[in-house]
Amino acid sequence: MKKHRLIMRRCISCRVVQDRFNLLKITNDINYGLILNKGIGRSAYVCKTQKCSKDPKFKKNLQKALKSTITPKFYEIIDMEIQNYK
Repeated sequence: MKKHRLIMRRCISCRVVQDRFNLLKITNDINYGLILNKGIGRSAYVCKTQKCSKDPKFKKNLQKALKSTITPKFYEIIDMEIQNYK
């Protein structure tokens, strides 16, 4: 029986390395655009805490990591997703 191997990722806001299941994945998919927790393409990870999503540098770091502009409505969707994890 195979053991589950931990795959570590870094939060773009607080720069803490965690297991990827403890982070929210934001993906810029070629076909579908911006997707949460799914998709293949350029991705960025953020902690599931209000502290990281409310960080002043979060928006700039996310745009830089995904190499695209992000609408304010998508930031509201991210905040709603993070509130659901509490």
